Amino acid sequence: MIPTLQSYLLLGSGIFCLGLFAALSRRNAVGLLVGIELMANGVNLNLVAFSRFTGLVDYQVFALFSIALTVAEVVVGLAIVILIFRHHRSIDTDLVSEFEG
Repeated sequence: MIPTLQSYLLLGSGIFCLGLFAALSRRNAVGLLVGIELMANGVNLNLVAFSRFTGLVDYQVFALFSIALTVAEVVVGLAIVILIFRHHRSIDTDLVSEFEG
């Protein structure tokens, strides 16, 4: 059986929904970052599927830029998590409200 565009879109939206659930339900900062990464991977899968079925390379180029931005986001996010852990000895996201103001 040859996968269709609909099957790729269904898989990509499923991965995105799992990432959204993980990002909204976790209090751990690392779990939050993993959820955001899953959401980005779901979007990238949809972009590559559109590229495959339409024949346009533009979607693949956009997916590569999206991957590069996701890597930069993970680096900055992990740096923030390390700073929070050094200051509070915990990576609970409820402690972030203390950094305001």
